[in-house]
Amino acid sequence: MKLTTFVKARRRTRRYDKERGCYVYDISFKTQAPLTERTIDVAEAFGIGVDEEHEHVLYRDFELKLAMGDVVYITGDSGSGKSVLLKAIKDDLGDEAAYMDELDAPKDASIIDTVGGSFSEGLMLLSMVGLNDAYLFLRRYGELSDGQRYRYRIARLIDQGKQYWLCDEFCSTLDRTTAKIVSYSLQKHARRTGATLIVATTHKDLALDLNPSVHIVKGWGREKEIKYTSNPTPRPCNVTKDATIRESTRDEYMQLGYLHYRDHKPPVPYKFYALDINNDLAGVIAYSYSPVMAKGRKKAIGYAPKLDELNRDWTTISRVIVHPKYRGTGLGSKLVKETLPLQGRRHVELVAVMAQYNPFAEKAGMKRILIKESHQSITRALDQLKELGFNSSLLGSESNNRRKLQELDAMEMETLRSILKKVSSQYYRRLSRQSRPYVRKQEYIDWLDEQDEMGLSKTLKTLSVLAQSKVYLYWCMDWEDEQ
Repeated sequence: MKLTTFVKARRRTRRYDKERGCYVYDISFKTQAPLTERTIDVAEAFGIGVDEEHEHVLYRDFELKLAMGDVVYITGDSGSGKSVLLKAIKDDLGDEAAYMDELDAPKDASIIDTVGGSFSEGLMLLSMVGLNDAYLFLRRYGELSDGQRYRYRIARLIDQGKQYWLCDEFCSTLDRTTAKIVSYSLQKHARRTGATLIVATTHKDLALDLNPSVHIVKGWGREKEIKYTSNPTPRPCNVTKDATIRESTRDEYMQLGYLHYRDHKPPVPYKFYALDINNDLAGVIAYSYSPVMAKGRKKAIGYAPKLDELNRDWTTISRVIVHPKYRGTGLGSKLVKETLPLQGRRHVELVAVMAQYNPFAEKAGMKRILIKESHQSITRALDQLKELGFNSSLLGSESNNRRKLQELDAMEMETLRSILKKVSSQYYRRLSRQSRPYVRKQEYIDWLDEQDEMGLSKTLKTLSVLAQSKVYLYWCMDWEDEQ
């Protein structure tokens, strides 16, 4: 039997109703079945015309009021017409809209190279969506998990600089916990920047975390329901609303310590706290004894405290770790904010590289005092190492350091040790990786003379960490008393 061509045509119209102040959509499909033996059998069995056009109306006189900064949540069963409406809106918005499904994902470049107009902007974008880990910045798109890929695509969406952000099949590939966290994160950034977010999905469990100002529920055929909420009250992420904080132990800290991009062992720990979500260890924070010297301390309090005061009244936040699944929900700030008054010391300081790009500690109530540049003895050591053939940008790689060390002769190795011995005494403990608070000069020199290529490569890596610019933040127990 000869087959006729299958014909499918869509009719979509939109008009703006000035009196009602909204757009009105009419969307329908016209279909015609091809003539085959089986379609003819259907016609005979049910008494319908196969070759006649059938109109399927999805929207008739559908009003949509869309304001700048809205969060629009379109839900409904598969095939009900959610995607059709979203694409109709996308076509109307034109160049003003960024559509997540159309954004490319570079496969061969590290993700830090693919977002933001600058290094700092790229770090801030990735941190905003919860990809705030040093090693994650270096991964390629194909090396990310499904949840991380979706977060990355959100960063790409934000990076387009458009007024409207559109997402179809929103979070459909994610587990429900990750979907709720991603929903919360995206609407938060949209509202912060004044963008209009429009998502379509079959999942109906995201309302609390998206907190929409426009909620469209699409049923079959012409069935639809739309609810407008003016200025929805901000609420915390539904996943983390029952998070609790308690004092913890070093052993428990080590369960998440491996997630930290540096050494998982905190320096000379003082106290640990854990954050639980439904019996799941979601985050940890470590307080340590403060170092003898810290640039910014005198500016924070007006004088340089002596050693006995440091031991008695001071502590440093040395590690804040949130499980990757929960990042982007403000748990880092929660850990800092709620443990500051619990830890028992009057003065708390935090020196962190990440705080330049993610102000989690400032949101928790700490004050940024200054950007701490590397000490002149560190800078001088790096300059002298360049003369020995070391690239300061690659000192963070122990394997690279070992290769370079193997190329040095005996005299050059002695020169390298001499360079490291001239670093300021405040860094002896860090460079020698000692677990106790303070290391004397002769102890450090003796330790350095005993190190082989493996030990020296680790010391050089630590030197590169000390060379980074960091933010010095400060908090005082007296601030709690004043409140």
